[in-house]
Amino acid sequence: MLFEMTIQVRVKDMKEGQRWYQTLFNRQPDFLPHEGFAEWEIIPGCWLQVAEGIPAEESGPLRLGVKDIVGERDRLIKELNIAMFEIYSREEVPVKWGTFTDPWGNLLGFFEYLNKKEEKKRIHTILGN
Repeated sequence: MLFEMTIQVRVKDMKEGQRWYQTLFNRQPDFLPHEGFAEWEIIPGCWLQVAEGIPAEESGPLRLGVKDIVGERDRLIKELNIAMFEIYSREEVPVKWGTFTDPWGNLLGFFEYLNKKEEKKRIHTILGN
């Protein structure tokens, strides 16, 4: 039985990496088990581990669901100086999405449900609110 998951990205400079991801998530890490390692519980049971080390080439993207993809993209361009990224959609896909990188080359992205009733249902199922 699966009940929880973690995914890890690596950064060459842990101090800068922690600061960058704190800005991405708008909060401090949930767990700092030891030097060179920080963890955020993104949603219940789903953890992102940021570890000091050599980033894996072309891994990901790790896509995060957001309510407003344009607003989040604009915030990261302003606060983290990421490059402008395209937002895509296709008729047969229920979300729009975009991909960007952190300063270490880890692929990340956002997606936003097109149907806001479905989005609200998913949020309730996952978070209970």
